[in-house]
Amino acid sequence: MMKPSLSVSASPHIHAKADTSSIMWTVSLALLPATIWSVYAFGFRSLLVLAVSIGTAMLFEYLLGLFSKEDTLWDGSAFLTGLLVGMNMSPSIPLYIPCVASFFAIVVAKWTFGGLGANWVNPALAGRVFVFFSFTTPMGRYVMPRALSSIVPDALSSATPLSFVKTSIVSGSLGMSSDQILANAGYPASSLATSLSHAIGLSPYTIDAFIGNVGGCIGEVSALMLLIGGIFLFVKKILSWQTSVSYILSVAILSWIFGGLRSDLGFFQGEVLSSVFTGGLMLGAIFMATDYVTSPITHKGQIIFGLGCGFFTFLFRYFGSMPEAVSVSILLMNIVTPTIDRFIVPRKFGDTKEYRKQLKEEKV
Repeated sequence: MMKPSLSVSASPHIHAKADTSSIMWTVSLALLPATIWSVYAFGFRSLLVLAVSIGTAMLFEYLLGLFSKEDTLWDGSAFLTGLLVGMNMSPSIPLYIPCVASFFAIVVAKWTFGGLGANWVNPALAGRVFVFFSFTTPMGRYVMPRALSSIVPDALSSATPLSFVKTSIVSGSLGMSSDQILANAGYPASSLATSLSHAIGLSPYTIDAFIGNVGGCIGEVSALMLLIGGIFLFVKKILSWQTSVSYILSVAILSWIFGGLRSDLGFFQGEVLSSVFTGGLMLGAIFMATDYVTSPITHKGQIIFGLGCGFFTFLFRYFGSMPEAVSVSILLMNIVTPTIDRFIVPRKFGDTKEYRKQLKEEKV
């Protein structure tokens, strides 16, 4: 009688009814609210960018599948990678740039290291960072959403709130909060945000960032839509809270304590909500830092991973040369993931305090 052979496959290993394919397509579905909002806010140009990035990613997945004789085209991983690549692009980006980003994500970051489960960095983030440093000028140009496009001054038409505030502080606008800098420069706010600001007392710029009426990348502008997708994944038990919550909270707390230093405002003078809702923090914390393959496997490890992402994001955003550094921060922590997993190991089945006490007594 032949002994049964042991089949060893690459991670992720999921001991549930869900499989890799269903998880990938469910995550893509969770990004639908943010995708719909981007089309509403920026028009069909954003949909074209997404279609190009997804199409390119699936094309190279298909070609490499032919070469390796693996049928991975419809497992959802290439579709999700292309979708995330597109969501990290400006609606005005030249279409060859998402093509290059998707090529790098699929061919270099994923397949070069063995395909799904063997990649050591998030492929979409790797593609985004590659084109960011390769095509810095077009990657730094943004457009305003339709709610603001008719009232925004030409000087501010391609600046996100984060980039404009950072540039102003470097130019000498000290002693002012981010909201004051934006207001003094005439940075526009939507009529809805202005009305809500009078009613609830929050800054109209914070409200616009939460709703999605700010300039930025396609998938990052609406914190509300990203939260809806994140809650959906949490309810479906695909997303755990450890990485996302520790990431967002660490950025919020560090921004509050130290964020005012760069403007000479002192400690505990930083802005919390604007630091959370602006830029790519919500997209990165919910949909990219939580990647099963490139994040730690234990809950303690995921908290450490999220704290590290938050620290680097705060450091680069407030004191580095880049206005936004979510992608770079997550990639840096992807490098540290094997070390975290090496030292933060799950307790073995049956390893209780009583059992360890018994072993200790037996050794004595």
